[in-house]
Amino acid sequence: MSGHSKWHNIAAKKGKADAARGKVFTKLGRELLIAVKQGGPDPLGNSKLKDVIAKCKAANMPNDTINNAIKKASGSADSANYEEITYEGYGVSGVAVIVNASTDNRNRTAADIRHVFDKAGGNLGTTGCVSYMFEKKGVIVIERASTEMTEDDVMLLAIDAGAEDFEADDEVYEITTSPENFSSVREELEKNNFNFLEAEVKMVPNTYVKLNEKDSERMENFLEKLEDLDDVSDIYHNWEE
Repeated sequence: MSGHSKWHNIAAKKGKADAARGKVFTKLGRELLIAVKQGGPDPLGNSKLKDVIAKCKAANMPNDTINNAIKKASGSADSANYEEITYEGYGVSGVAVIVNASTDNRNRTAADIRHVFDKAGGNLGTTGCVSYMFEKKGVIVIERASTEMTEDDVMLLAIDAGAEDFEADDEVYEITTSPENFSSVREELEKNNFNFLEAEVKMVPNTYVKLNEKDSERMENFLEKLEDLDDVSDIYHNWEE
């Protein structure tokens, strides 16, 4: 792996999530709703729902909250109005940015996202303008202190389950899979009661861009403004934080 997805970045994301837990859970609830609408309320027969549930658990969403959201979604027609849209563009100093959104008003969401890009001095581009710089990968991050297994044992378990790569630092193990093998690898690891800090299929950049201190502050503010938008579910970028 590139080695750029480090624990301090994940910790910063989790810190922000803890500070805005209600907003995070609302966004995850919408992802659950869309997944149920597309494939039904049973995760055994709905792989997308199963993956969203894993993402919810990694964000410390309580099981009761997850189950209630699924029950509500299975009896609701509201999700029919939501669609998932991906936007691509350039942020501060040409950093490549991909934004996933779920919305019931495409025009509103596009205008809101475009406004944030414009304010940051970036610009939205056409589909495919930056996605070629990324690869879709399953990423599972495990807190090292949460298991008594040795690093070698965790690595062998992950690789045997079908993982593509394994990386360790002082605080976490990071496991990378193909999108197709993500669910099976995650399920195998779940059997060992690991504490997942992150578990989702995401866009991983092939190369990274370094910014100076001033531009780094601008980029951080830009990302925060995007995260504050209710319709934005995920943001991927190639800024080396």
